[in-house]
Amino acid sequence: MPRPMVAVVGRPNVGKSTLFNRLIGRRVAIVEDTPGITRDRLYHDVEWRGREFTVIDTGGIVLNQDDPLIEQVRVQAEIAMSEADVILFVVDGGDGMTGTDEEIADVLRSATCPVVLLVNKTDNQKRMMDAVEFYALGLGDIHTISSAHGHGIADMLDTTISLFPERRPEDDEDPDAIRLAIVGRPNVGKSSLLNAILGEERVIVSPIPGTTRDTIDTRFTWEEQPLVLLDTAGIRRAGKIQGTIEYYMVLRARAALERSSVGMVVIDAEAGILDGDKRVAGMAQEFGRGCIVVVNKWDLVDKSIIGPNGQHRRPDKGKVEAFTEAFRKECPFLSYAPLVFVSAKEKYGIRFSVETAILAAQNHAHRIPTGELNRIIRDATERRPLMDHGRTFKVYYSVMPRTQPPTILLFCNDAKMFHFSYQRYLENQLRLSYPLEGTPIKIEARKAQNKDEK
Repeated sequence: MPRPMVAVVGRPNVGKSTLFNRLIGRRVAIVEDTPGITRDRLYHDVEWRGREFTVIDTGGIVLNQDDPLIEQVRVQAEIAMSEADVILFVVDGGDGMTGTDEEIADVLRSATCPVVLLVNKTDNQKRMMDAVEFYALGLGDIHTISSAHGHGIADMLDTTISLFPERRPEDDEDPDAIRLAIVGRPNVGKSSLLNAILGEERVIVSPIPGTTRDTIDTRFTWEEQPLVLLDTAGIRRAGKIQGTIEYYMVLRARAALERSSVGMVVIDAEAGILDGDKRVAGMAQEFGRGCIVVVNKWDLVDKSIIGPNGQHRRPDKGKVEAFTEAFRKECPFLSYAPLVFVSAKEKYGIRFSVETAILAAQNHAHRIPTGELNRIIRDATERRPLMDHGRTFKVYYSVMPRTQPPTILLFCNDAKMFHFSYQRYLENQLRLSYPLEGTPIKIEARKAQNKDEK
């Protein structure tokens, strides 16, 4: 079952970010340092009394500065309502109730999920007494808290987790099923791809970004292989504010990738490779998921693939190579991810995309035999030794403690010598024997115990 989502909403300067940092236990850097992508990190996983959930700081959403303040906070409240399992509505106990608070409350009263009203900055007895005025917002009980000092946070968290949805029988997963997350920017054709794979209109397809409101899990069988497709298409609003679109695109893709084995990153062939594509593709790498890149709408770039009678033809090799080269240049961190060229509208390349995704999932779970692994690592280190100030990096033994993704542990003389470039070299040597297309390979070094370096 996916982690419940808790959205923190409210007008500016009421302490939303302070509460966010309090809940996660530390300050969070705004810029993610994953190679190849930059994105705001406005969410974090939290655990309280054994329950895990994701807290979302809507105060960090990048909105158009030309929009009036009330419109901005209304947008934040609406998109939080469309995503969250619980909403924490923060008001300022020092300022008292404002017109903007009332505007937000008007929106939140129609929410289908529970709303917890938090009167922040109630640092003294007077403010705690004055907080009763917020009952006029019509959102039920109030919780007096101080994000800065931690007052009332534990009781608020107890209330929050008590409101999480119960686990449903349909959330139980088939252990043999491969979970494929269809992710990408709005309007690249994710729902169309899902329909093309299923061969029927199972979800709404629309050219308007934001048609699909919720992540949809679709279970089916592909040639005796059980699959679950997670369609993360769109955002609720049509996309007036680009920052909002980027924010929830990242949020939905993140949640889907966490629950999947393979991410099918969908790109609009005609639009080319945009920052949003790199942002989503980077998350597949960040979470260690298998990944294939589905270049959709290829019929708009290579019109020769569809014959006059609708028959499918081979794509133009030159155009395929040019797009692949451009993608590798823009997303070098996904060098292992295969590109498949499809047209969901014309049902072109659909079978190959699913078969490629299944292969990526199988590679994601692949285990290299220990003897073979040690031979490959030994040959690679002897062929190209790693030297540092006259010392040689020595690998005594290699094991593969886990898969999904394949993870290799090297017991060595000095783990600090294991440079990123040498890690990439060993990975390339492994892929010569085991290509493992569609999955990352993690290689970690650990100092061997009780080994005499001499």
